[in-house]
Amino acid sequence: MYSIAATSFFIHKPLKNFPFHNPNRPLCTVIRSSSSATQEIEKEGRREIEGLKGLEFPPIKAAKRVVLVRHGQSTWNAEGRIQGSSDFSVLTSKGESQAETSRQMLIDDSFDVCFSSPLRRSKRTAEIIWGAREEEIITDSDMREIDLYSFQGLLKHEGKAKYGEAFRQWQIDAPNFIIDGHYPVRELWARAKSCWEKILVHESKSVLVVAHNAVNQALIATAMGLGTEYFRILLQSNCGVSVLDFTPQPEGGTPSICLNRLNQTPGSPVAGGSSAGRKASKRIVLVCHGVSESDLESSMPYSGNGPMNMLGVIQAQKIAELLLDLKVSTIVSGTTRTSVETADTISKVQEAADCLGADCIPRYVETKQIPDLDVETILTQSKKDASGMQNVPSGWLNRLEDNVTTSLWDQSGKAWKHLLHELSERSDQESIVIAVGHPALHIAMMGHCLNLTKEWLGSFHLDAGSISVIDFPDGPSGRGVVRCINYTAHLGRWSIPITRSTQADEEY
Repeated sequence: MYSIAATSFFIHKPLKNFPFHNPNRPLCTVIRSSSSATQEIEKEGRREIEGLKGLEFPPIKAAKRVVLVRHGQSTWNAEGRIQGSSDFSVLTSKGESQAETSRQMLIDDSFDVCFSSPLRRSKRTAEIIWGAREEEIITDSDMREIDLYSFQGLLKHEGKAKYGEAFRQWQIDAPNFIIDGHYPVRELWARAKSCWEKILVHESKSVLVVAHNAVNQALIATAMGLGTEYFRILLQSNCGVSVLDFTPQPEGGTPSICLNRLNQTPGSPVAGGSSAGRKASKRIVLVCHGVSESDLESSMPYSGNGPMNMLGVIQAQKIAELLLDLKVSTIVSGTTRTSVETADTISKVQEAADCLGADCIPRYVETKQIPDLDVETILTQSKKDASGMQNVPSGWLNRLEDNVTTSLWDQSGKAWKHLLHELSERSDQESIVIAVGHPALHIAMMGHCLNLTKEWLGSFHLDAGSISVIDFPDGPSGRGVVRCINYTAHLGRWSIPITRSTQADEEY
């Protein structure tokens, strides 16, 4: 292995926050003064951000795919200790097994290079995934986990007892959390910017990055132009895999960037667990319907105009099996045939889930068809050809005309409000709403969930038969935490693998 020289682990002067700025999108970083004792640091940070609004990504010559992996479970993860950038923990046997699962998931990928955090838990994960490849792993200290200074090594209850209000701020207002004269989350965003500069200038088309929970969040957020307020919103589980596609622009400059998938985990994404360190009792699962017989002939991906073909039937059955252990409250779908057929398959499996004997009582699941979840008519208004069902490109929604994206955005806003209403209407302590529809609709609804605008539509990608999961730790009126996007492992041999070549748990 060899290393890239980088900044010290503990920086005496707080680093300034410079989130990447895509010139086609608004700068999202929000800075607020937290106390009179930190006024000068706050002012300095604001001045720096004002001077960095024009920052862009370095141009690239060819399409580049970057696969991010969080390390496997560590000994301090298992103990519930705050790790930060300390290097005392190592992988547990479970962590080693998770890393091996990720290796199998990525085994056929022709990665050109591997970047890794130098911390042992991450480096060991990288070594397992990298396997027998001859190329050396590049370690870069900018990819280390978030620096948490005096918090590092403490158990959660120790942090609460010793630091009180500061620990509470770390939990509820992390972007403005200050400790030992530092703003850890803002420093992390600055480091993520430095990482992207190194990754993108490297002469490679397929890049593996093995790092940590918080830094992977920062890498994804800065790539998409999202500020520090998105910390803890894009979940990264142990050995969860996320994929970003970078496409060069003909005129040069900042490439187009699309999040192809988020947090494809070794285990089921719908299994129990916390979201951003908190228990979530409310959840929305976005299910992309199976493909139809008419899809191969349509100029628009996943048209939904005909009955599902054999692949679509398999996709619907695999989705239903993945969701089998969830006690679903409501299934909402559009009125197109593919949406209805996919929703019916899920409903039948749910209702039969508890029928294991002669005296079984079928589980009741409420199903609804909502016209607001239909966007196929809107999409077919596009005069641009978005065909290519065999390989639907990332960011294909960027190809649509502005009037079409406006209509899609407006209707998806109504659909999203309907889902939140369904979730809030449920009196159950734990409520799960399944929404079945077109990938374009789900992309747009995720945009509404994340408080984005229609300009972000091309920044996400979903495949037919995929699921995306959004948890609500603070209920439907609070911010959604995205557990995964475009999860397809349940489809097995019928999924579009992470290893496709590049085309046009919460402890830190």
